[in-house]
Amino acid sequence: MKWKKLLALAVSASICIGALAGCGGSQTGKSDAGKVLTIGDTTFNSSNEEPDINPHNAYAGWACIRYGVGETLVKYSDTMEIQPWLATKWENTDPLTWKITLRDDVTYSSGRKMDGASVKQCLEHLIENNKRAKQDLKVASIEANGQEIIIKTTEPKPALLNYLGDPYGCIIDVDAGFDNGIVAGTGPYIATDMKTDDHLTLKKNDNYWGGKPKLDKITIRTITDGNTLANALQSGEVQAAYGMAYESYPLFKNDKYTISQISTSRCFFGKMNFDPDSVCADPAVRKAISMGIDKENFVDKLLEGNGFPANGVFPAGSAFGGDKVTAEKYDPEGAKAVLEQAGWVDTDGDGIREKNGKKLIVKWLTYPSRQELPLLAESAQATLKDIGIAVDINNTADNNQVVKNPKNWDVYAMANVQAPTGDPEYWFTVFATSNATKNQGKYQSAKLDGLEAELSQTFDPAKRAELAVQMQQVVLDDHAFVFCSFLKMSMISKANVKNYTSHACDYYQITADLDVE
Repeated sequence: MKWKKLLALAVSASICIGALAGCGGSQTGKSDAGKVLTIGDTTFNSSNEEPDINPHNAYAGWACIRYGVGETLVKYSDTMEIQPWLATKWENTDPLTWKITLRDDVTYSSGRKMDGASVKQCLEHLIENNKRAKQDLKVASIEANGQEIIIKTTEPKPALLNYLGDPYGCIIDVDAGFDNGIVAGTGPYIATDMKTDDHLTLKKNDNYWGGKPKLDKITIRTITDGNTLANALQSGEVQAAYGMAYESYPLFKNDKYTISQISTSRCFFGKMNFDPDSVCADPAVRKAISMGIDKENFVDKLLEGNGFPANGVFPAGSAFGGDKVTAEKYDPEGAKAVLEQAGWVDTDGDGIREKNGKKLIVKWLTYPSRQELPLLAESAQATLKDIGIAVDINNTADNNQVVKNPKNWDVYAMANVQAPTGDPEYWFTVFATSNATKNQGKYQSAKLDGLEAELSQTFDPAKRAELAVQMQQVVLDDHAFVFCSFLKMSMISKANVKNYTSHACDYYQITADLDVE
């Protein structure tokens, strides 16, 4: 049936060309405004907690850093090693003290010089307004002295520099304000206009410290539907795209387009709800769900090979990779046995198991802005049905509100970059420890919390990796999460668009080198 989908897309694209041509799309990248580029993006939206580009607001730092507005003190290589960026060097002078030296040639787009005082102001504002940052950084005080800052923490923070490379760590001029979610950063582009869930307009920063940007104007278009995005790229309404539906990829595998692809730690996984009223409060149900999802088929068939099955929290290969832990394999017969032993049986012959008069129906919450997630929901629905579990899918852009009420869901399937700082601690403190900022399922493990307390004060990388492996095994043994697949991220552009490149960390989409020939 795939050829029918492709034919429908092609016909739809040809019908849309005339209409889209009136939307300001440029086939050549040149206009009266100079060199211009329009990028379509399915992920820049409030559902992904990116309502604007203020890095101190929720996860909006991802938009700030992706679109070339903000930069962090350090950046990541494609092997996720930290490198100097706005900071030139750093030193951990004692377990609680970090001395960081800043570049001396950086100016915010507001015209203010970036110095220690402005960076101190930015980080203090971040900690005051971003709960995640406050919990991660554990800052006791910041001292500024010229182009140097000294950060003292309330406890040893071995991964402090890694955390400062998180998108929330974009250094911005707080004095310039946050009107309409727009900030003044240090990057190659300046935001001039923004509308949540619609668009972001950028102009080049002529005073950028890292060289003259190649483009005069860039527009980011929020296009939440992957097929609509494919049509827009074919017609020329956009010249580059992020978040394309996999079924559309064959349309762009020719010399008219460039596809940049890289393996990432972005994982599609489900978190279980431990609320007493949830069916997932039963350990047998959680185990059966973990055994009843066919990860290989999901990747091979529904993702068409654009990913790889997940075993643990992190991809295989690193010192704390998922190849070092043991997870449940797809085993429908074993899952049936687990449920039978726990008293979940189909007494009325309708194919759905019951226990104490309660049907085994899993409320599966997910959202559409990551095209893989609705596909995962459908895959899980099909395979779990085979073992006697009904799956009621709620695929909604209102996911961030729905998940707040534990009565509304049993499994919350989401997408997340698991190691965005190049260090394993981030994931556990966001999702799994008792006080984690996104532990909406109220999972609690004294063993996990104890290991995290040790990890948080361990400086030796080998020991940190060892602890992270133990922590993964704890959440896997408790079946608190089911990790399904990791993403091979792809960015697609017209062939005349240069340096539109994927990175393992999923940042740095727009740089000064991005160009249109």
